[in-house]
Amino acid sequence: MIIPDYWAEARRTETRRGRAVTVRRFGWSNLSPEDAQTMAEVRVEEALRRRMAGEALWARELKRAYHGSEGVPIREEVLARQGELVVTRNAYGARCLNTEHALFADIDFKIEVRLWQGLLGWALLCLGAGLLAWLFRSAGAFVLLLFLSLLLAAPATQQVQRLWLAARGGPLQVQRRRMRAFLAQHPAWSLRLYQTPAGLRVLATHEPMAARSELTRSFFQAVSTDETYVRMCLNQNCFRARLSAKPWRIKMAERLKAGAWPVAPELLPARQAWIERYESQAASYAACRYLETLGSGFIHRELQAVVDLHDRESRALRQDLPLA
Repeated sequence: MIIPDYWAEARRTETRRGRAVTVRRFGWSNLSPEDAQTMAEVRVEEALRRRMAGEALWARELKRAYHGSEGVPIREEVLARQGELVVTRNAYGARCLNTEHALFADIDFKIEVRLWQGLLGWALLCLGAGLLAWLFRSAGAFVLLLFLSLLLAAPATQQVQRLWLAARGGPLQVQRRRMRAFLAQHPAWSLRLYQTPAGLRVLATHEPMAARSELTRSFFQAVSTDETYVRMCLNQNCFRARLSAKPWRIKMAERLKAGAWPVAPELLPARQAWIERYESQAASYAACRYLETLGSGFIHRELQAVVDLHDRESRALRQDLPLA
């Protein structure tokens, strides 16, 4: 996990076979802007050398805060550091906890229709349409019903999935069973469960974990962790948990502009004004709500600070606050 305080960019242009080849690369550092610039110069020279040799490389790296920033560290404003824990402000303004060793898992309860499920639902609806058209001996009815079945396949499949989840006790009970099945094979594990607006957050406290370890990957798979979250954990080699509300959930009409850090000096006053409004409104909401602990209940001494910071800053123990 790398979350730098300073960023810089370098640009180089050379001519290859009569055409200009331009390369841009970022540099970063926790020491100084000058150190970040030195790294940018080194990286751009290396990238230019490889492009001039004919290697297919991107001409420039996009200025992205977190999602999609492959090969580049997390590019967010650092708000606080506590040992290996880093609190940053993400691209849309929320505060986030970043940690190398405390396994967080983000689990969404949204119902998604996979391609094979949609095709199966459509096939069943087509079969029903064919039977009705045969009963009424109408080719026109068959065409109409076939068209309607195409429109209704995904919604119908979603509804079947909802009913199936409800019959099994709802998504929370399904997830609890998945976790208990995993804990049966790993009895030393301890999992703190938190309710989020979209599902569950899980924090493993029995021992420090590594984002790229096989055991972490198997746990992510066992509890159906959000695929985007898993991809970014592997990419950035760290775990992550949002500590404050999403702005659109607390009726912030205006979005944070220029979210990728650093921000041009002329934009800082408007950014700070937005942050002050946001923090004032977000203070009345919790990012998640503690539900229970499954497993051994053990909290490793190296992870106690994570639990304390997370629960305090996310207001997870405030049962009276709405989630956002």
